[in-house]
Amino acid sequence: METIKQASVRPSKSLELLSQREITELLNTNAEVLNQFRQCALAVLNTGSEIDDAAEMLAAYRDFNISVEPTSRGLKLRVANAPASAFVDGKMIRGIQEHLFAALRDIVFTHTKLLSRQPPENAEAITDIVFRIARNADALPSNTAPNLTVCWGGHAISREEYDYSKLVGYQLGLRGINIATGCGLGAMKGPMKGATIGHAKQQIANGRYIGISEPGIIASESPNPIVNELMILPDIEKRLEAFVRLAHAIVVFPGGAGTTEEILYLIAIRLHPDNRDIPLPFILTGPECSRAYFDSLDRFVRNTLGEQASRCYQIIIDDPQKVARAVKRGVEQVHRYRRKHQLAYYFDWQTHIHWQLQEPFEPSHANMAALNLNSSQPTEQLAAELRRAFSGIVAGNVKAYGIEQIERHGPYQLNGDPAIMEEMSKLLREFVQQRRMKLSGEYKPCYEIR
Repeated sequence: METIKQASVRPSKSLELLSQREITELLNTNAEVLNQFRQCALAVLNTGSEIDDAAEMLAAYRDFNISVEPTSRGLKLRVANAPASAFVDGKMIRGIQEHLFAALRDIVFTHTKLLSRQPPENAEAITDIVFRIARNADALPSNTAPNLTVCWGGHAISREEYDYSKLVGYQLGLRGINIATGCGLGAMKGPMKGATIGHAKQQIANGRYIGISEPGIIASESPNPIVNELMILPDIEKRLEAFVRLAHAIVVFPGGAGTTEEILYLIAIRLHPDNRDIPLPFILTGPECSRAYFDSLDRFVRNTLGEQASRCYQIIIDDPQKVARAVKRGVEQVHRYRRKHQLAYYFDWQTHIHWQLQEPFEPSHANMAALNLNSSQPTEQLAAELRRAFSGIVAGNVKAYGIEQIERHGPYQLNGDPAIMEEMSKLLREFVQQRRMKLSGEYKPCYEIR
């Protein structure tokens, strides 16, 4: 791999003005957090890469290093043996430079300011952390009417599905809608790419393409080149909460286990009695070739969580304009609702998110085996437990910790009601057959269903 031996960069958009005490705190950050930052920094410097394995990326750039250095005007980052693709004529690409300091802000600075002190004790405290991270990222414009659509979907999608996601993004862009995604490739890149053209045609010069990630994902899945705002939450639960708190609509394209996790997370929220009257458009969409995928997903939801759960979302097949019009109407409804109730446009404080959905879930073999995948509980709680099961499968597929656990102890063991486990097994088999579980190479399941 071609590398740049030495380079130094100063802050851009993030951490440009720090006190001496804040700089000292950054320099004294513990080694574990700094190593996490190193992995995420390498992924940022590989923006646009199709490598989806953190170990493979680290092996390819084993001599890469990054360090924080104080200066008389604040701080700078010194990088060694960085990917040459992040530079033009020896100078770091500006967007990558901004993302690099966003990673420093969200991983190191946030740890020293918010996470290294007393752990949050309740749901409100966790939501406050999500808000403060988003505020630090300048992701909460207070004088803007609702216009942000979160797009979920997988990176391992077909060309036809990717092109369809671009068409939806284009229609959203024509209607002045901004886009937030998980910031990777596939269905996370397509809507952003389409929206850039729609915004350009409408002469919208300040289009927002927000990438929302977390360390375990971004370390193995570099941001796509269109992301112009990057925000990294400490864990998957806070990342999912950030999506919901910032969203004025959510559109879901085809995906795999990670997309199913996101869908179940939102269903668990929508099923809670306190949230049933709060508007939030929730649309599943794809081209005609994706119909079987959505039929399978819809069947799984109906057969495990019931008809009420299936009413949380709308499925639209092969009609980008219909999707965009439904989003536009839904966003206008959100606008009216928040204006009527004097709620913030830029952050949803009202939606109740149960502690079960906020508490970080460690996908250990013991925790995966202990999941309560039984129907003898409120439906929203079952949805939350199913969300955790799929979260563990994602970890076993792509996250360094999960992959290491699988290599050491073998596949996760999942147990529950036979009917629920059969539906889960059937859905996952279909994902494997459709090659929705990994971007490249032969897929080896990280789970066994009992």
